[in-house]
Amino acid sequence: MYDIIVIGAGASGMTAALYGLRNSKTVLVLESESLGGQIAMSPRLENYPSIKEISGEQFADNLYEQITALGADLEIEKVVGLEKKDGIFNVTTEYNQYQAKSVVIAAGVKHKHLRTNREDLVGKGVYYCAICDGAFYKGQEVAVIGDANTALQYSLLLSSYCKKVYIYTLFDKFFGDKAHVKVLLSKENIEWRPNTSVFDFEGENELKAILYNDANGEVQRHEIPAVFIAIGQIPDNKPFLPYVDLDKDGYIIADESCKTKTEGLYVAGDCRTKAVRQVATAVGDGAIAATNACLYIESLEK
Repeated sequence: MYDIIVIGAGASGMTAALYGLRNSKTVLVLESESLGGQIAMSPRLENYPSIKEISGEQFADNLYEQITALGADLEIEKVVGLEKKDGIFNVTTEYNQYQAKSVVIAAGVKHKHLRTNREDLVGKGVYYCAICDGAFYKGQEVAVIGDANTALQYSLLLSSYCKKVYIYTLFDKFFGDKAHVKVLLSKENIEWRPNTSVFDFEGENELKAILYNDANGEVQRHEIPAVFIAIGQIPDNKPFLPYVDLDKDGYIIADESCKTKTEGLYVAGDCRTKAVRQVATAVGDGAIAATNACLYIESLEK
């Protein structure tokens, strides 16, 4: 049995592990996909205190090396259930069951998919990660859908090696950092198409074109070999019911203490209700959640 199980290996989860380990607690981190969470997909992290610039992947790797050096166990297993019985948490994955005195949920969020009937084209011209797949289209024209920081960063990254980048937004403004917007608008090979709504894709075994409504509501067709979708994220917190309360959007309800309604169960990062979702706030959550988890465990031992 572990002192703390952390569900999720993003910035908040690995920070929670770090603080647990530094408080002499045994820690298991469970991650369903890949290390680093959303930040690992960012080409540049430029708004973290004391670090002028670093890739999201390197930032995540640094955190991973830090916690494993301190003795964290880590398993790539998807959590499918949570139960608290006789004061002990049982965390069930697709393959195993683990026990702990306290749990920190840092499950993050997943990419929000565009509502089309062409999920068969995902990975065949339709993508959700420019860092992972953008290089396949070096020297070609590509499109990006989205208006916030991820879309802005994807567009800037792609513009560095693609012939041209078209960025489609629902509104006539961006909702990301002003610094990103300024750089994007200065790029000669980025074309912004505001007040547009992409609603479908064409293609048999690969993307041939995107269909969208223009500012006048008329249907337009744009032949393009690749489109990168960055329209937001959604949480997946159902495995943690009924031990947490969710808001209407599926986020775990918790304040800055990171405490859930269940004693000994904490939540950190993007999967909880919060106004600002940034790496800095995720790291803060991880520190707070793990510190409170340690205090909870020590209260059990008195």
